[in-house]
Amino acid sequence: MYKKLLIGLIVCLLCFSPIAAKDWNSFAGGIDHNAYRDESSDFVTNLWTFNMESPVHSSPAIYNDYVYCVSSDGILKAINMETGEEEWDLDLESPTNSSPIVHKNRLYVGCDDGLKAVNIKSHEIVWDYGCGNVASTPFYHDDIIYFGSDDGHLYGLNKDGNVELDKKLDGELKSSPIVVDDEIYIGSTNTKFYCIGTDKEDKWNFTTGDEVVSSPSHVDETVIFGSSDGYVYCLNESNGEMIWKKDLSNKVLSSPTIDKHDNSVYIGSDDGNLTCLDIRDGTLKWSHQTGDKVQSTAALKDNLVAFGSNNGYLYVLNKYTGAEEFTYNPGTILFNSAITSSPVINGNSLIFGDDSGQVYSLNIEKYEVPGSMQLFMSLGVLVVLIVVVVVVVVKFRGRNK
Repeated sequence: MYKKLLIGLIVCLLCFSPIAAKDWNSFAGGIDHNAYRDESSDFVTNLWTFNMESPVHSSPAIYNDYVYCVSSDGILKAINMETGEEEWDLDLESPTNSSPIVHKNRLYVGCDDGLKAVNIKSHEIVWDYGCGNVASTPFYHDDIIYFGSDDGHLYGLNKDGNVELDKKLDGELKSSPIVVDDEIYIGSTNTKFYCIGTDKEDKWNFTTGDEVVSSPSHVDETVIFGSSDGYVYCLNESNGEMIWKKDLSNKVLSSPTIDKHDNSVYIGSDDGNLTCLDIRDGTLKWSHQTGDKVQSTAALKDNLVAFGSNNGYLYVLNKYTGAEEFTYNPGTILFNSAITSSPVINGNSLIFGDDSGQVYSLNIEKYEVPGSMQLFMSLGVLVVLIVVVVVVVVKFRGRNK
């Protein structure tokens, strides 16, 4: 009897004990760039907008019940995902276009003057490693933070900010690295794509026709990435030999998102398309035209794929057919702002930023969107136009009497 009571007590304690937060260790949350997290059981999906007060180019990071966003002027905000209210903020004292990552209550983000580590409990900068501009989003692997810098170096720092790896490569490393089986994959503006061991050994490199700022994805012993030469490349992870490439007709700055179960890779390009390719041979499955550059990296949830376009629209498509499920234009055409920030999804909450400095949370399951400041501005313009038209008509009729 006592044994059963003890077992029951242990089960109850486990049920009521806090669940460990799932870390956000890389750009878009993982090596497949799906940018998706399950929501907690007591989470309520709400619609909201939040003003960051300067453009948001980076992708948010999800950790616990908060989304962490960084504006281009270097202000870090912790936003309650359920209410859209600010929990705290921190001035990083340096502009940034890098996306933050979070691992065990420590946030890492690149800035114009290097990489910064922030304690999200005390809201303080723990350490600051100076190395020039870091547009590359860090990758956390085995207690080392890997990232590239515009100084051409691939760095690996430990949790105390001490250098464990400093590898000089050519060009600027704006691509965000991934680490798989102790091998680091990263692109450079010098047209090369590199594979470097965490032991600092050169493994191989592959030359494309232009800059590589796209961050690679990994699937089935291959790495996939885009290049400004207009191609998407799929390489063998062990020797760098090309398995296939696909011409997308214009620069590919977007990073690939992988759906392994459907053998699909989704990637945007500057010709205005989000394209879906077969990861096995690069065969075109479908392509969806937006009319402007797609530099945002897509997020996946169930049968949906979501991404932003520089035309100011967020698109949610059927991932199998490319057909539109719904679109959201927070700028209401009159005040369009490019959406280069890559969306993230927590349960049914889809969150993204735009160049107007707003961050938005919408319900991707019910296709519900928040009102926006731009909407109210557009309504104001419409009211003014109506008043002007009425005044003109009244004056015109008065003159003709």
